[in-house]
Amino acid sequence: MAAAVRGRSGNLPLDLTSFVGRRREVTETRRALGASRLVTLTGIGGVGKTRLALRVAADSQRSFADGVWLVEFGERRDPQLVAESVAAALGLREQSAIPTTQLLTDYLTSRNLLLVLDNCEHLIDDVAKLAETLLRASPELRILATSREPLAIGGEMVFRVPPMTVPVPDESTPLRTLAHYEAVNLFAERAAAAVPGFEITEENRDSVVAICTELDGLPLPIELAAARLRAMSVDQILERLTDRFQLLTEGSRGAPDRQQTLRMSIDWSHELCNPDERELWRRLSVFTRGFELDAAEAIAAGEHTSHDLLDVVASLVDKSIFIREEHSGVVRYRLLDNLREYGLERLHESGEFSDLSRRHRDWYLALLDRAEAEWIGPDQRSWILRIERERSNLAATLEYCLTQPGEAEIGLRIANVLYIFWISCGLLNEGRLWLARVLSAQGGEPTLERVKALAAAAILAANQGDVAAGRQLVGEARDAAARIGDRASEIIAIHAAGHVQIYAGDPGEAIRLLGSIVDAVRSGRNILRHISTVLGLATATAVLREREETALYTDEVLEITRAHAESIYRSYALCMRGLALWHDDPAAARPDFAQAAALSGEVDDLLGTAISVEALAWTAAATGEFRRSAILLGAADALWSAAGNPGVVIPALRFNRDEARALCERALGERAFDTAVRRGCDLTLDEVVDFAVDDRLPQEEPAERAATDLTPREQEVAELVAQGLTNKAIAEKLVISQRTVQGHVEHALAKLGFNSRTQIAAWVVERGREPEGDTA
Repeated sequence: MAAAVRGRSGNLPLDLTSFVGRRREVTETRRALGASRLVTLTGIGGVGKTRLALRVAADSQRSFADGVWLVEFGERRDPQLVAESVAAALGLREQSAIPTTQLLTDYLTSRNLLLVLDNCEHLIDDVAKLAETLLRASPELRILATSREPLAIGGEMVFRVPPMTVPVPDESTPLRTLAHYEAVNLFAERAAAAVPGFEITEENRDSVVAICTELDGLPLPIELAAARLRAMSVDQILERLTDRFQLLTEGSRGAPDRQQTLRMSIDWSHELCNPDERELWRRLSVFTRGFELDAAEAIAAGEHTSHDLLDVVASLVDKSIFIREEHSGVVRYRLLDNLREYGLERLHESGEFSDLSRRHRDWYLALLDRAEAEWIGPDQRSWILRIERERSNLAATLEYCLTQPGEAEIGLRIANVLYIFWISCGLLNEGRLWLARVLSAQGGEPTLERVKALAAAAILAANQGDVAAGRQLVGEARDAAARIGDRASEIIAIHAAGHVQIYAGDPGEAIRLLGSIVDAVRSGRNILRHISTVLGLATATAVLREREETALYTDEVLEITRAHAESIYRSYALCMRGLALWHDDPAAARPDFAQAAALSGEVDDLLGTAISVEALAWTAAATGEFRRSAILLGAADALWSAAGNPGVVIPALRFNRDEARALCERALGERAFDTAVRRGCDLTLDEVVDFAVDDRLPQEEPAERAATDLTPREQEVAELVAQGLTNKAIAEKLVISQRTVQGHVEHALAKLGFNSRTQIAAWVVERGREPEGDTA
């Protein structure tokens, strides 16, 4: 630490390096000091707690008549010397007849000062006890502490220090805007100190952003990485981050030992944990991007009871090892990547990795089995949300099946259940990629799961208009089913073939194929295949304008889905019933389409919403509501795109879309039509449904008011954009769909008058620079 300036103003050290970013954190910490006499900055090692505390302390010196005083506990190990350390920092001479604590209380009773107690975690109990004693005796005393866990005494206000902001790791952020992100700015400044003249350029920008993202925006590892530029290029540093604990080993000689390397910093946190905490840290590293308690109990609890496990998890949250996140009443916990990498190393060393990985796979397979069994039911939305939250862990289970010998068949089983999630949520590209991978890994042995996977891949392909691929996959499915030689496999292959024929423009053949298995699926136990088969028949007959047949099939689906309080397939059935009506009386079809849109919107079903909104656009054009039709066409375009779908892919229905567009353009004129379409494209999913069902558009605010009129959720999304999170990451964090995130982003852009995410990020950063009063 640099030489201190001792005197009436205190003993704060002089800064040897620049203080980068953290304007918002400084403001919030000073505000907290104004409201509470004890504020503790918590966070994982390397997040910048000490630098933040020192900056807040320096900025607050005028508020304390008797100065601001720093007490460093980092290198002290003896709990009995806690009070002595504070006394020494204040320059008090001990008197043998008076206990040091009494000496401190006597001295501080009438003084107005700020104590900065730095790195308290390893002496937490004794520091907490002393802090409580001093605060009770000294009404003008305030304490700012840094620790990896709270002091946990009365009146404490805890502020968890977040990582620095990082941009989205792509090329959309202009070079000049990268400096607005704290992590990039820190890297650039420390890199220039290591290699004079270093600058972020178009050539190295992607690598710099990737380094900052890989290091979770944590200042310590970013500074260690920048220091490596003395011997390596930016690209070489990025390549070697796969072994980050070996790479990041060159810190400042003046820094405490625990901050010399990334590993030493995390070792320090590990040493502060008790054996149960260390065990759970390494075991729970098996999860990717977080876990919920039921999964943790089943996979990693070991001998711990549910109550014990919760206590240990809570303790690891307090120690800043786990991050607690809550979304719509659901609590999840996660590790930053650096801590997870460390935990995985420990897991491998313990010999538990293989067993934990298999248990992880088995538990998520069981979770999917429950989801499949309950998919046609009232908990459909809950299952969609749960699987959305677990997508990273489910991807890890698929990777496990792909990389472990003999596990590919189970990988097919997992992908086959996920198919219903992928198609329901409009994740068609993702589904096709995973199915292709597991099919390749399985190697071609004819099994029931392989037939299911080929059939699922065929239907996904057809939904994207890739009929050629769909037909090829159907052919493979039928060949495999023939080799197996059982009726169950044959039904699955025929079911897929019938659906592909709908998209191939041959509804008559689809009716023949699906009709050949409909009695079998009605008498079978697979309710999902029963519904899907009858719904395929409803679609094919609706396309052929066979109104009576369509009504019979849709009524059958509606009866089943209503009895089970299901939403997705009920929505599709309503669309098909509306389509059968639409040909003769478009106005009569509107209620079915509107109800379908409402049901699809409730469960965030992109495809279902796109279909119903598209149909409502045709209806509006046919009934002379041309602006409404144009807005709905724009909304449908955005929904199709978000689902990875080119649009209306059933050939017989493309005419309806083309006719609606032509009618609207002719009635509105090209410019007004384009404006209305853009309006529809800019709506969020909820806004699309509101407009489709109730003809209600959000009010367009004047530009001068827009910046202050972001909704709380739009503000939340804007701040996460500024942290560099992708739409996918934001969706995972807030437990909403990616398209809903995109809607919030686009709405914020419109309100702020911006046209890029980087402008949102810059606006958030700029707001954090607004001057604040001296609140301490």
